This record gives sequence, structure tokens and C-alpha cells, in this order.
Amino acid sequence: MKKLVLYVLVGVLAILAGFGIYNNYFKTTDAGEDNGEKKTIVVGLDDTFAPMGFKDDNNELVGFDIDLSKEIEKITDYQFEFQPIDWMTKETELQQGNIDLIWNGYTVTDERKEIVDFSTPYMTNKQIIIVQDDSDIDSIDDLEGKTVATQEGSSSYDAIMADTDLVAAIEGNEPISYSTFNDVFNDLLTNRSDAIVVDETLARYYMKQRGLTELRVLDDDLGSEEYAIGIRKDDTQLKEDLDAALKTLTDNGKLDEVKNRWFEE
Repeated sequence: MKKLVLYVLVGVLAILAGFGIYNNYFKTTDAGEDNGEKKTIVVGLDDTFAPMGFKDDNNELVGFDIDLSKEIEKITDYQFEFQPIDWMTKETELQQGNIDLIWNGYTVTDERKEIVDFSTPYMTNKQIIIVQDDSDIDSIDDLEGKTVATQEGSSSYDAIMADTDLVAAIEGNEPISYSTFNDVFNDLLTNRSDAIVVDETLARYYMKQRGLTELRVLDDDLGSEEYAIGIRKDDTQLKEDLDAALKTLTDNGKLDEVKNRWFEE
């Protein structure tokens, strides 16, 4: 009788243990919630876009947006993994789920709003026109018949194409486009183009770091804009969390600290 009771007890314990193993094996947890780990968010960027996100001399990814992401990591359950992408296909990468965010001096435009949701804007910018210092181009009107270059798929390209008078005036009725702004600057420096249109944030930093005193910025520009983080339209919780984090960093002064680190005069 004692042996029977013992066998039954062992059997019950085995069954309970089996259920425990079964539940532990099949139980799923969301990263950043039940398992105590931060949720990894993959961010797409153009890693040549200084000073927002770029590789330094040690091949380390640095920049304003990189530092801003680190501040957001400190106050949320997210960690950000930056992944270089072809900037021309950034929205496609986002929609297909290859990345979770577009975050690299990403300009808010009406066209982009149709397919991408945006966080609260965190920086203003404008599209400027740059020429050689000895150029006879002094205003946007002087671009008639001139060759203009910019980055493909960029807000600079969009700003040019939105100005119908400019498009009608420039050589070929369309700017020459390159995959990176490094190539755009090289095009101007080697006299293959007469002028380039570039994000002011990038251009001022780029010219200062390289001592490009032979270049000149026109007083005319192609308008102001705002930078924000691009998010899939159905990722509403992620948007809410990023907006809340950006507000916190604005209120506590951390956003200004990061700005001063990269854009101090």
C-alpha cells in the first residue's frame, strides 16, 4: 500500500513538473516587458550624414541623432540598433519591416506623411544653395542654365523639384543626384556642377570640419523644414513613447545639451 501511494505521488509530481516545463517552453514574452530586457528597435540611417549620424575616424557611429537616441534609451524600455541603409529606399525598408524607424535628419514633408508617421519634430533645418566662392552665382535667379546637384531621395531633391520655376530654369530641368552628400560636395569641388542644394545642418558642419573656405552659401534658400523620427503608421505605441521621451528631454534640458554638443558656435 505504501509503495502504491509512493508511486502515485511520484506520478503526480512528474505530471506537475511536466506542465511546468510545458508552460515555460511555450510561454512567450515581449522584450522590454515580462523578461526585464529592453526592446530592440532597428533604426535605418545614411551613415555618411554628418553631423546627425556618421562614421568617425575610428569607424564608430556617432552624431547628434545617435546621442539623442542614447538619452531616450535612458528613460524608456527601448534600445536602438542603427543599421545603414540605402537612403533612396528608406520608406520601403520601413514598410517591409526591415527597420523600425527612420532616424537620421529625416525631414517632415507632406508626401512622406502619406506613408509614414512622424514623432514630434525635434530640430529645424533649411535647404541652402552652395557655390564656389569665385562663382558668378549670387542668387537663386542666377541658376538659370546652371548645373545643380543634390542627394537622390533627399528632402533637398524634393525642395528643388517643388520649385517649378527653378526646375524650369536649371540645366536639364532636373538636378544631378548622387547617393550621398559626400559625392554631392565632391561634384561641386571638382567643378562638375555649378551649385548644390544641401541640408544646412549637414552643410555647415561639413564645411567647417573640412575647412572648405573656397565654398560660399547664398543668401537665398529653398525654405525651412523640421526633422523628426519616421515611424510605421500602425506603431502607435512606439510613437507615443517617443513623443513622451522627446517632451521629457525638452523639458529637462537634455535635448539642448545634445544640440550644444554638436552645434555650438
